[in-house]
Amino acid sequence: MARYTGPSTRIARKFGEAIFGEDKSFEKRNYPPGQHGMAKKRGKKSEYAVQLMEKQKAKYTYGILEKQFRGLFEKASAARGVTGEVLIQLCEARLDNVVYRMGIAPSRRAARQIVSHRHITVNGEVVNIPSYHLKPGDKVAVREKSKSVEAIERSLANSSHVYEWITWNNDTKEGVFVSVPARLQIPENIKEQLIVELYNK
Repeated sequence: MARYTGPSTRIARKFGEAIFGEDKSFEKRNYPPGQHGMAKKRGKKSEYAVQLMEKQKAKYTYGILEKQFRGLFEKASAARGVTGEVLIQLCEARLDNVVYRMGIAPSRRAARQIVSHRHITVNGEVVNIPSYHLKPGDKVAVREKSKSVEAIERSLANSSHVYEWITWNNDTKEGVFVSVPARLQIPENIKEQLIVELYNK
């Protein structure tokens, strides 16, 4: 299945929360999409359906396809620590996610495009792979030739989020992935234990 490129608001409505960030369209219509979206009577979901929904929400949130997500889960299962937490931490360490967190792009979808178009360097080298896994201490910067790109400048001007595990210098347009964030530091509303239960069935 190809990556979803349709309206993000429709997906946010499916999960009942603005998983892609601030969304005025979602605020106006925060009920499920479709002709029966506003119907109050909806059957109780099975345990499997709830778990599947949580996995889908995580995949859409981080923009990861099933094969990649399954690979991250297997990597998390083999690592030390709580599998669910490690899974979310691996998602957070992706280059596209860190570019988004640093404010270089207004969304993860835009961050993937910026990385793919070779606007980003890691430790001084151009990296155009959105799924590139960052390690603590890695320096992420906007490529010298790309510092005047209007979309990047606009995103940085509107960015106000600060994360403890990331540093950012707006003058030099570079930052550091300081450390792997603890689960409590990650703001995403994902019940990762449900995903673990789903994959372990």
